[in-house]
Amino acid sequence: MSENKRNYFLLASLIMIWGSSFLLTDRSLLFFSPEQVVTYRLSIGAMTMLLISIIFSRKLFLPLRSWFHFSIYAVIGNIVPYLLISIGQTTITSGMAGLLMAFMPLVTLVLAHFFLPNDKLNIYKFFGFIIGISGVLVILGPSINNNSNATFGIFLVLGAACAYSINTIIAARLTSYDPIISSTCVLILASFLSFMIWPETLMLNFNDIPLLSGSAIILLGVLPTGIAAYIYFIIINAAGATFLSNINYLIPVVAFFLGAILLGEEILVQNIIALIFIISGIFISRKKSK
Repeated sequence: MSENKRNYFLLASLIMIWGSSFLLTDRSLLFFSPEQVVTYRLSIGAMTMLLISIIFSRKLFLPLRSWFHFSIYAVIGNIVPYLLISIGQTTITSGMAGLLMAFMPLVTLVLAHFFLPNDKLNIYKFFGFIIGISGVLVILGPSINNNSNATFGIFLVLGAACAYSINTIIAARLTSYDPIISSTCVLILASFLSFMIWPETLMLNFNDIPLLSGSAIILLGVLPTGIAAYIYFIIINAAGATFLSNINYLIPVVAFFLGAILLGEEILVQNIIALIFIISGIFISRKKSK
């Protein structure tokens, strides 16, 4: 397989893995609490990446400063968004959660204007953001008008998108690390901190776990939390961030339709319209000014 085909294969794999994370979260929440979903997916992800780091002979003995950076990523890029998504998905569908996460690159381009000197807003980014935010308002409108409890879930998932955006900006500003080492250390710290925050999650009778929820949370930890992080950095190193940015168009689409096809979630007209608005906003924001 040529390197170009390999990159596209990895990109497609990453899109499917991350697109399925919302479906797997939905099935995990049938038995586990949101805090348990966060803690166990991080722990399983950490074990997965630790195994990968051993296979590739990576040493995790790093200066204290590096571990401080990893702790920031662990909280802002993992614990906070995972918790917000898990709680949010108790009141909204997996498809809607995946659709709302498309807001993340739009928030990132605004934050980048203020915090990254070489990534300023231009006319395309501005209008792309306006169009994308219009899509979010299309989703929010009916739930606000109906006084639905889904409104709270929508805002939580949007908060998770903002946390991912902040984490992206911080990562761009701080020191770069070996991808396997950084992924492993971040997940180890995140899982440790999760058990410290929610020690009651250890009080779990594993014999009571249903097969569906148990399988879902294992897959959630191994694939979207662990292996996806490794694939992500392979693509970054081999093809660059611009090539990787294509996932922003497709992950929401995959998440939305996986929920509809596999979970029977209703496809509402306003959600389709919102998806078109948000994806169009991302597409326009990627255009270069002359």
